[in-house]
Amino acid sequence: MCGISGIIEKTVHENTGAKMLQAQKHRGPDAIGEWSAEQIWLGHNRLSIIDLSAAANQPMHSRDGRFVIVFNGEIYNYKELIQQYSAKLNLTTLSDTEVLLELFALKGEAILHELIGMFAFAIWDKKEHTLFAARDRFGVKPFFYSKPNNAFLFASEIKTIHAAGIAKEPDTATWSGYLTQGTYGEPSTTFWKNIYQLPGGHCLTYQLATKKITINKWYEFETQLTKSGGCNELELMETYESLLTNAVSLRFRSDVPVGVAVSGGLDSSLLLATIAQTQVTSKQLYAYTFYSHNEVYNELPWVNALIEQHNLFVQDAVLFDWKDIPIQAEKMAAQQDEPYGGFPTIAYANIFAKASFAGVKVLLDGQGMDEAWAGYDYYWNNSDSLIQGGTTTATQSGILDAAFAAKALKFQPHQPFDNKLQNLQYRDLFYTKLPRALRFNDRASMLHSLELREPFLDHRLVEFAFSLPAGMKYVQGLPKWQLRKLAEKWMHSKISLAPKRPVQTPQREWLKNELKDWANTHLHWLATKGNPGWFEAKKMLSAWKQYCDGTGDNSFFIWQWINTALLLQSNRQY
Repeated sequence: MCGISGIIEKTVHENTGAKMLQAQKHRGPDAIGEWSAEQIWLGHNRLSIIDLSAAANQPMHSRDGRFVIVFNGEIYNYKELIQQYSAKLNLTTLSDTEVLLELFALKGEAILHELIGMFAFAIWDKKEHTLFAARDRFGVKPFFYSKPNNAFLFASEIKTIHAAGIAKEPDTATWSGYLTQGTYGEPSTTFWKNIYQLPGGHCLTYQLATKKITINKWYEFETQLTKSGGCNELELMETYESLLTNAVSLRFRSDVPVGVAVSGGLDSSLLLATIAQTQVTSKQLYAYTFYSHNEVYNELPWVNALIEQHNLFVQDAVLFDWKDIPIQAEKMAAQQDEPYGGFPTIAYANIFAKASFAGVKVLLDGQGMDEAWAGYDYYWNNSDSLIQGGTTTATQSGILDAAFAAKALKFQPHQPFDNKLQNLQYRDLFYTKLPRALRFNDRASMLHSLELREPFLDHRLVEFAFSLPAGMKYVQGLPKWQLRKLAEKWMHSKISLAPKRPVQTPQREWLKNELKDWANTHLHWLATKGNPGWFEAKKMLSAWKQYCDGTGDNSFFIWQWINTALLLQSNRQY
């Protein structure tokens, strides 16, 4: 897990590259590398996970000297690829980076379809003077770029491109969509003008001679779905179980300590149980979770019940305290560069900080099951909501300036299937839930130089589960039904049949009580002095008062405004 960056322009200023490397140094504190030639500069911040030797540092050159790569991520099946192509590879390191580079030199873009992993990489072709970049199927690893004045810049974080001199100006259409609809932009956009992202499952080619960018979709999820044919439910779940154990085993490949991030939910339960069943390690593993002193949201009893079933794990619980929020929220805003998911993101970051401090550089977590198995309540209650668990309106567009609100682009995700359920799942996989969760978690974990791995996002698992009939996903009022039946094989039914708990922290209570003054300060700033013309001040402050006086179950819009204030304040101080 690392940070990548690059500049292609007529005259490359190396001091610009140095600023880019400095801006994302937290992504890779173990080594800094750069390479330049006429009109091209590549930079790399390395977090050493596989092959810790200096020989595996980047930028890395292909054996024939034609290609240079900067790579962020992991190719989990690199050992299988070495075996498969043993007659054609002559490797000098034990790194997955070299495997990826040499196989690209051998097969070009076609190698993408053989990779099991999370990745964002860029490869410069010295012969053709072209840059090829690709992002993994679901966009676990980020790739941002900009096109200023016939140049091309790319990086792992938005702040890195700002550090290269791109002005930090809000993209009002994206901000308007966020504040009116609760969306986080399109797969190719960001919240800042002139900075774009390569969508997950896409690749990009930049031609130096023509200054032309070509973007293609290399991963066609819709055509890759598993066909169950005449298999019965038992046979299907046996196949799924085999894929699951393999996916988890592959993600234990590491030359540094590995741990697990857990909650009290089904997904974490299944992750721990799968690890215990596969016995991928003989060492005890640290299982990290967070808790608060508010018993309504305390998942420790559930986590304790999980840990007690498996001698393999040692629990490390991290207290999440409201007193830390003001400083941590500001720090997280500076790291995220864009709106993030409220107090839960900060709580997870505390887990990452604790693990990193203890020398654990890799954590596994349970992201991805809900999208693949239709686990959110709105899949089944005839709702088009973007938010799990709420019963009131998520956003408050009525407090916005009318002209600003009108700038929001209508949210119209692609609907490739003939049924509502799978179209909602597809929306969440590629447009809403998963992309933003992956974004929050990547930036929160990399702030602490920690690699986060998502076994349940192995594309083989997602494709298989997504393809299953609705009757295997929802039974007796419980989603992820067959997944629960699988979990019952390995754990108590009290855990496997537990309902989903959508709210993870006391955010709504803290904002009304312990953090009321802190929230009030930011909201008054945003409504008045810091207002970029987006908000009707009186309406916003009236809505804030109603929130404090009421009993609503939704604090999403209040967090939106506080988050906006934090980011705009960071913008003005940049």
